[in-house]
Amino acid sequence: MRDLSRLSAVPVTSFAMVMGVGGLGLAWRKAHEVLGWPALIGNGLLAAQAGLFMVVLGLYGFKLLRHPALVTAEFRHPLLANFFPALGINVLIMAEALLPDNPEAANPLWLAGAGFHLGLMVLMARRWLVQPYEPRQVTPPWFIPVVGNILAPLAGVPLGHTELSWFLLAAGLAGWVLLFPILFHRLLCLEPLPPTLTPTLCFLMAPPAVGFLSYTALLGGQPDGVARLLLFTALFEALVMLAMVGRFLRTPLAANGWAYGFPVAVLALALLGYHKAVPGAASGVLAAIALLAATAIVAGVTVRGLFAFDDQGQSLR
Repeated sequence: MRDLSRLSAVPVTSFAMVMGVGGLGLAWRKAHEVLGWPALIGNGLLAAQAGLFMVVLGLYGFKLLRHPALVTAEFRHPLLANFFPALGINVLIMAEALLPDNPEAANPLWLAGAGFHLGLMVLMARRWLVQPYEPRQVTPPWFIPVVGNILAPLAGVPLGHTELSWFLLAAGLAGWVLLFPILFHRLLCLEPLPPTLTPTLCFLMAPPAVGFLSYTALLGGQPDGVARLLLFTALFEALVMLAMVGRFLRTPLAANGWAYGFPVAVLALALLGYHKAVPGAASGVLAAIALLAATAIVAGVTVRGLFAFDDQGQSLR
């Protein structure tokens, strides 16, 4: 069994792994609402996400106390720094999980998560503007700081924070629109991503999928043309990822496992949301397939991740 000194080296990427469990829990809860599937699975996954988050947070706090220089190095790293906002995303997921039964507890959690994430995004945006980067350093995990802002309205709207939710969505979508062409130029014109980062391409699906969910929530639940553009952009990117499955299978599952979980989970959640708003046989089958695929993927990468704390950060460097 790994001793505590090794567990204290838990990398910041572990917060992204926990995001996948939470995203899948939200998707299964939506499946209960839309498809009548068991509620126990979604509730269990959301409870597991909260438990995993507290464990990882405790271990990372232990690392901060014992090895502050390592945490500082991660925060200054051009890739790993983008995983710190995943902490705020997990808090937002927990707020969304509590919302139906305990909005009084969900509200302070949402405010804490949204505030933490917005603050970190401002710091990251300042760094992007004043610190020079080499084009090869721009990678899909750079989308993590913007995704949390895009996600915030999902719980913010029913909690009554409508104008703040619009602001957060605008900030997140602006970040996505600005970063996407830079990343695409890097992928198209420079050397390919290293093998350990290839699975992070799946994170291209996350901003438009989450954008569909939050924008639709701000519209009152009924998607318009813009919402459809966001969802179908995510769906097209999912088809591209599906065409790359052979390449993904040839990539060793180590630090990169986090990259599969959250994007496939929120895509399934978005498709379930679309099926609820625009019911039909095809949309229902597609949503069900996406959820089952996401369940298998998240289960695999989470189990692998729980036994790989000490290698998750190293192979991303």
